Amino acid sequence: MRPYNYIRYSLFTKIDLQKLKERLSGFDVIDRPMPSSEGDMSIYRNERDGIQCKADNLRAFLYEFKAVLYQKIPAPFTKNDLILRTIVLETYPSTRSSILSIDFQREPAFETV
Repeated sequence: MRPYNYIRYSLFTKIDLQKLKERLSGFDVIDRPMPSSEGDMSIYRNERDGIQCKADNLRAFLYEFKAVLYQKIPAPFTKNDLILRTIVLETYPSTRSSILSIDFQREPAFETV
């Protein structure tokens, strides 16, 4: 069994992370601010902040347009893990990083308790 790792995207809707934090209030959620400087030329400099959410065996890094679901150690999903997974998949519906992208990911297999 390999650790679960799955990336999802929100292509057309910028996710309101504060509302998402409220929806994830039953989980351990922390802010992940990403520093920037005056010389930062990136067009994404104001969209780097995110949140980290932890369930039992599943964790997620959540940003305004991207979500990364992952496990550090492979383990079967619990009920809480499945709830977190469902919320993330509903919020970030796309498996592609852009509408022109020819790459897509398939969700890895996982076990449940």
